[in-house]
Amino acid sequence: MREYIRGLKDGIPICLGYISVSFAFGLMAARGGMSLAAAVIISMTNLTSAGQFAGMDIILSNGGLLELALATFIINIRYLLMSLSLSQRVDPKTGTLKRLVMSFGITDEIFALSMQRSGDITFRYFLGIMTLPYIGWSFGTFLGGFASALLPELIRKSLGIAIYAMFIAIIVPPAKKSRPVLNIILIAVAVSAALNIIPVLSGLSGGWKIIISTLAAAGIGAYIYPEKEVRDI
Repeated sequence: MREYIRGLKDGIPICLGYISVSFAFGLMAARGGMSLAAAVIISMTNLTSAGQFAGMDIILSNGGLLELALATFIINIRYLLMSLSLSQRVDPKTGTLKRLVMSFGITDEIFALSMQRSGDITFRYFLGIMTLPYIGWSFGTFLGGFASALLPELIRKSLGIAIYAMFIAIIVPPAKKSRPVLNIILIAVAVSAALNIIPVLSGLSGGWKIIISTLAAAGIGAYIYPEKEVRDI
């Protein structure tokens, strides 16, 4: 239990942050006409911020299943790399079933915090670190959806700005520190704007625009700023 409790303590800051973000997700779902139960179930079975927001936008705009699958796959593909990296640090005695449980709880914040741990990452520790964030993400979604039903229409529309503020808060810090990141963000913005302006492409749904913008920005960024090979000397 000592390992589990240590994980619980380390997950408290992540939990608090997730409540505010998932509140915006619950608000978005409620504004789009989705039931509170459906929004909470989505959060309980996904545990991913950007993927859920993009997926919700596609669902509310009546997008297709292929569009939904491709968009969420591309946005969440980073978790494949995180899983590979984390698997090298997991206690070798951890079985397949336990590893599957751990894979569900991999998020950007949980991955970053658990990788700072010295020594092997045990199943009990990782289970502890993902418990409160999972509860916070689901509970925040419930609060957002519930609050949306109680608040006046004017306030609900005003709170919708929090969604855009959240995305700005995510991209601004890394853009300030890295010129390549800033340029890739600008490329994504330019591609997205072009998709909305060019008559032939403006009819595409929001999901396909997300897919095209993401692939274009990532591809151009990889070409312009290739990862330098690191060799042991």
